[in-house]
Amino acid sequence: MTKERTNTGRAEIASRSEDFAAWYNDVVLAAELADYSPVRGCMVIRPYGYALWEHMQSHLDARLKATGVENAYFPLFIPESLLAKEAEHVEGFNPEVAWVTQGGDEALEERLAVRPTSEAIIMHMYSKWAQSYRDLPFLINQWGNVVRWEMRTRLFLRTAEFLWQEGHTLHATPEEATERTLLMLDVYRKFVQEDLAIPVIPGVKTASERFPGAAETYTIEALMGDGRALQAGTSHDFGSHFTQAFDITFLGRDGQRRHGYTTSWGLSTRMVGGIIMVHGDEQGLILPPKVAPVQVVIVPIWRSDEERERVRAFVESFGGALGTHVRVRTDFSEDKTPGWKFNEWELKGVPLRLEVGPRDVANNSVVAVRRDNRQKEPVGLDALAGRVRELLDDVQRSLFERARAFLEEHTFEASSVEEMREILDRSRGFILAGWCGSAECEAEVKERTRATIRAVPFDRGDEPVPCVRCGEPGRGRVYFARAY
Repeated sequence: MTKERTNTGRAEIASRSEDFAAWYNDVVLAAELADYSPVRGCMVIRPYGYALWEHMQSHLDARLKATGVENAYFPLFIPESLLAKEAEHVEGFNPEVAWVTQGGDEALEERLAVRPTSEAIIMHMYSKWAQSYRDLPFLINQWGNVVRWEMRTRLFLRTAEFLWQEGHTLHATPEEATERTLLMLDVYRKFVQEDLAIPVIPGVKTASERFPGAAETYTIEALMGDGRALQAGTSHDFGSHFTQAFDITFLGRDGQRRHGYTTSWGLSTRMVGGIIMVHGDEQGLILPPKVAPVQVVIVPIWRSDEERERVRAFVESFGGALGTHVRVRTDFSEDKTPGWKFNEWELKGVPLRLEVGPRDVANNSVVAVRRDNRQKEPVGLDALAGRVRELLDDVQRSLFERARAFLEEHTFEASSVEEMREILDRSRGFILAGWCGSAECEAEVKERTRATIRAVPFDRGDEPVPCVRCGEPGRGRVYFARAY
């Protein structure tokens, strides 16, 4: 699907301030990140969108491996008998599972689940591989796809099939498992904040929001440009739930067989949507330089054939060398005006544009234009590589600081359910409010406000705070929000 364009090259996208949901869909399509597929609820990730995912994947993969994690791959199809081994797990996913019942012309003896997640198949393999404490820990990550039969879908944010990484570890002690769970949450926190320039709130999920089968689920929560929360990444401590269900035992140092302890953690292409919704503006995408497919676009400007050749030679004199430092694209297309090209690359969110015309050639310089604030400055050729790197670093910092300011401005305190609802209807955002710890109060607040507890902060303090619903004292405040 292609969005219509005006004669200036500006794509017809909805206003971000007036219709955020329509703006989001328009930007995804117009910037050629993804398109709708003929399969209900699935998307086609286009080359520009996939390049963005590849750079995100590269950064995160390096962070995972730095903690000792290794990559592997497990089958897409999971026998029903394996999925059913852990009752709480299968119950949590059953409404979303897609099943294969026939192969070729023959009905299968046992249904195969198209993986909604891989705990079952990986735990089965761990039960074969774990023999002794000397084998542990298993620190394995998988990059792949999963299928969850969602009823209401949105490009990147919620699709029937999506890409992700899922890590699964096996440990000899519960302390090691908990330590790994928290370590991976911090890996996610650093990746999202430092590479994607999105501030997050880390914390613990309530029992009702935990991953099926988890003893504890930890989360990082981000705030989108419309004031809704997005779960950016989760890390789960399973204790011995799965090792008992799948009979994963090992010979301990004392010569006794004992069950191990497992964790899992994942982050998906949903965060492509997060980048769009946190950083984008009325003109389209604004991409963090660290993961942008194109960090710098060079737009030559000419009015005659003679000027074109002079500008081309000048660009060629520095473009190749610049490309050894940053990801550069030069737009020498001849069927578009400079204004069209400016609009096109702004829509695609390229962090830095270099404009080069005959006057710049004469001055042995270029004009650098930042995507985040549109500030322009002339840069001499002798200082270009260093200044480009400085500008990209500053754009990365600026995007994070701007998003952090938005998060702080849209974090409110409330002392009653009525006050929460009023804030959420007016401006949305995170609501810090007291909670007594009861599931009943949590459920009633959700029913009355459509907000859920997104995170219980690690450091809630010891100050007793009245519950926003029943008034009974609870320890500290928790984060409520309406979420994607």
